[in-house]
Amino acid sequence: MKKYIVNVNGTKYEITLETVEGAEAQAAPAPAAPAANVPTGGEKVSAPMPGTILDVKVNNGASVKKGDVLMILEAMKMENEIMAPCDGKVTVLTSKGATVESGTPLCTIE
Repeated sequence: MKKYIVNVNGTKYEITLETVEGAEAQAAPAPAAPAANVPTGGEKVSAPMPGTILDVKVNNGASVKKGDVLMILEAMKMENEIMAPCDGKVTVLTSKGATVESGTPLCTIE
């Protein structure tokens, strides 16, 4: 173990670090794979940024037109409308209250 003094914004902190070698040392866990229930066909609509789904405005199987609001994503204390990029029928892959990362599939439009 090694002791260090770290200065953060003018405040000093004493920390102790343990050296880990061999089988005990592990890399950070890999990010979770995308949901297995993501349909392969159609236009995928993904989260443009990390946030929370505040509301889902469409139901599974609903017909939408390009520009229709599909859901509301709260990110950085702002409400962002996720809009349909094309016409078609929606398959919703998330739910109200879900926390999503950037790139998470939200729905598909076929």
